[in-house]
Amino acid sequence: MLLIKTPKWLKLLYPKLLWEANAANRCIYLTFDDGPIPIVTPFVLNILKQYNAKATFFCIGDNVRKHPEVFEQLKNEGHAIGNHTFNHLKGWKTEDNIYLDNFLQADKLLDTKLFRPPYGRIKRSQVKLLQNAKQGIQIVMWSVLSADYDVAVSPEQCLDNVIKNTKPGDIVLFHDSLKAQERMEYALPRALEYWSKEGYNFGPLAP
Repeated sequence: MLLIKTPKWLKLLYPKLLWEANAANRCIYLTFDDGPIPIVTPFVLNILKQYNAKATFFCIGDNVRKHPEVFEQLKNEGHAIGNHTFNHLKGWKTEDNIYLDNFLQADKLLDTKLFRPPYGRIKRSQVKLLQNAKQGIQIVMWSVLSADYDVAVSPEQCLDNVIKNTKPGDIVLFHDSLKAQERMEYALPRALEYWSKEGYNFGPLAP
């Protein structure tokens, strides 16, 4: 079962991780995982620009290596950058030293204090390792899940997930990936149109 709205009990288990951000100015924090890649990431950037929205992109290091021009576009357009490991490692199934090395490999390309664990799965021991390795690191989770990566979810349901569950200060998770493309491309512009009419603003996360 998908947890579209992150439950309070889960936030209490990991209180030092960032689940929500500043709600001032009716701000929503859009985040995108798994890029950058051609076609999909530029689509996202174009839609964000139409609504004067800034977002945070949690990038896979290997995708940055393969598509440096798309990564440069992200930075040049004023969006925040986060580390998403070099090879999209699942923390629960990865040895701590391998996880740290993979994080550091991506950090050489990304140089950011924002980090999101792939799949949202990270051990407490890995949290401590990253905090020791990168001073001031902010490990970012989310409070609203679009579920755009799930092929069993319709584009309409993906839109419904974010429209019905998002409030000021929420960190909303989308993906700029091929797997999520169909659902994200349907939901993102419609959600931005709805939120804009409701008077919301869209800002990047800061460490």
